[in-house]
Amino acid sequence: MILVVGGQGAGKRTFARSLGYEDGEMADACLNDLPVIFHVERMVFACPENAEALYEALLTKKVVICNEVGSGVIPTDQEERLGREAVGRLCIRLAQQADAVVRMVCGIPSVIKGSLPETAEEECL
Repeated sequence: MILVVGGQGAGKRTFARSLGYEDGEMADACLNDLPVIFHVERMVFACPENAEALYEALLTKKVVICNEVGSGVIPTDQEERLGREAVGRLCIRLAQQADAVVRMVCGIPSVIKGSLPETAEEECL
């Protein structure tokens, strides 16, 4: 599994396309049989107490995409804080199991664990 993290609009889904996945193979915050899932943070925020069950399901995906939610000002709203913490903890666990972890910044992938498939490396250059 490849975990892709980064800010909103940082090019995470474009990166998944560079891996050979088409839009029809990507699920938006919905667990199904598609190989790529994005907006994982929305799933956690909707039900933070289910992050453990979500973890097991996400390990079966080829690419897991999550918006970075832990940077910036700490929210005063307790639910918002708990959601951000749950997303962060989930991403830590996913990163530990991932074959590769990629952080997207301004459309540029930075591999912080593992290595990219050759096709992705060529497209990103």
